[in-house]
Amino acid sequence: MSETLPLRPYQRAAIDAVYRAINDGCTRPAVLLPTGSGKTVIFSHLATEQHARGVKTLIIAHREELIHQAANKIRAVAPGLNVGIVKAELDEHQDADVVIGSVQTLARPHRREAMASIGLVVVDEAHHAAADTYLEVLEHFGCLDTGTTPCVGFTATMHRQDGGLSDVWQDVVYKRDILEMIADRHLVNVRGKAVRVAGLNLDAVKTRAGDLQDNQLAQALDESNAAGVVADAYTKFAADRPGVVFVPTVAVAKSMAEVMQANGIRTAAVWGDMPKEERAATLKAYADGEIQVLTNAMLLTEGWDAPWASCAVIARPTKSPGLYVQMVGRVLRPWPGKKDALVLDVMGASTRHKLATLADLTERELTIKDDESLAAAALDDDPDAYPGLRSVAVDWQDISLFDDSPVRWLRTSAGTWFIPAGDVLYFLVPGEEPGSYRIRRYTAADGVRAPSPDPEYPLEYAMQWAEIYAQRAARQLAQRGAGWRRRPPSAKQLGWCRWKRIPVPAGATAGDVSDLQAVYEASLQIDGWERAA
Repeated sequence: MSETLPLRPYQRAAIDAVYRAINDGCTRPAVLLPTGSGKTVIFSHLATEQHARGVKTLIIAHREELIHQAANKIRAVAPGLNVGIVKAELDEHQDADVVIGSVQTLARPHRREAMASIGLVVVDEAHHAAADTYLEVLEHFGCLDTGTTPCVGFTATMHRQDGGLSDVWQDVVYKRDILEMIADRHLVNVRGKAVRVAGLNLDAVKTRAGDLQDNQLAQALDESNAAGVVADAYTKFAADRPGVVFVPTVAVAKSMAEVMQANGIRTAAVWGDMPKEERAATLKAYADGEIQVLTNAMLLTEGWDAPWASCAVIARPTKSPGLYVQMVGRVLRPWPGKKDALVLDVMGASTRHKLATLADLTERELTIKDDESLAAAALDDDPDAYPGLRSVAVDWQDISLFDDSPVRWLRTSAGTWFIPAGDVLYFLVPGEEPGSYRIRRYTAADGVRAPSPDPEYPLEYAMQWAEIYAQRAARQLAQRGAGWRRRPPSAKQLGWCRWKRIPVPAGATAGDVSDLQAVYEASLQIDGWERAA
């Protein structure tokens, strides 16, 4: 098996839990993990391991993006496997070791009846499985009444407004709370900020299938000039963040993009019926940094991977915790230099609708104040609940200390602050006391060393001492205002990034690319040491 995408410990634990459940007679187990936890990697390894045992796996997905995402992950995990796709005109099941099928295609009897020897079924985004099309497909492959074929579901949410999931999935055999993922640095910390729209009367919006009716919600947003309020809020609170805006209809997605663009925010809309080439070009422009914000009408809630995005605008208020989790989850993945995620929640007047909020991201019953991070709220509730959470719950005032320093502080993929000083790295590690830090020094020759003596400092003093040490080690530290940072990147810099497969946003300067290089190297050195320690 290739080690291109090795399993994290919790991912291995999820697979082992599935095996135990099936051995104990549970033929339809489910795995519940937050968005960004690598569910596709998990079931790719599961399918690969089953192939080694002579079992052919069928993976069912409901969107084209999810199908190709799963195929790419399986090929990365096990390049030797023959991965077949069954959707529309593609019918690659006969010689395939693993088959990935569109539920819409498999709902056609003649397409699924042509498939034989399926020994395991995996359902991606398993919260959809109570739909009639899924039930017909699962019944055909022996997953329901007979239980002859094991079926495993993977999802970030077990919420479905019309119910029915308990009839499909017998037990959630493995789950992990989002706070655990944040504490272990697999997801970034997140805070929410209310964006209040005067005149947005949500009580006038009726409910359909357990949630606010899309067209009425769209009308309420239009009549209250919510787009203008969102544009102002984005400029004020998220001007430097790549982001995504969720809205109820395509018409609102287009009008929201127009208003934000008119306010100087590089924005584009994407939607389901958009021509494929145009949508692909828009998504590529977003990945290249030419577009800062995407607006969409629920197209990007599943199967969209943009880990550099750090702001989600929920301009589609919802009563569904599951939908809210899906939307916010799009911006929680770590990325080099990404400090945290920001959620801008569009709020209107409502006394009869119980709307989902940031507190619905976790099973813990938390009270989260406006502009407070999820990690900070959890620590206020129980300081000892999740080891490691304290180190990521840095106050926003503390983060501003790093931003305001004349020295160029950077942050690794796991969130560790460091200063590159020539061949030396100085970085901060949490102390024993809340809010305190120790200083560490890294060189390739000596590895990680602690100074002697090794006191704990409040953050501001720890920063000052680290900057003094770094200035002694390097003739000239990277200053924020250095002129060379504004120049175009060199061919050598760009070639190095291509070699390391590091995306360089359009318009990046020499300083920006230098930071990308430093974060990449420091993440390998510092984060690896912290995991081993």
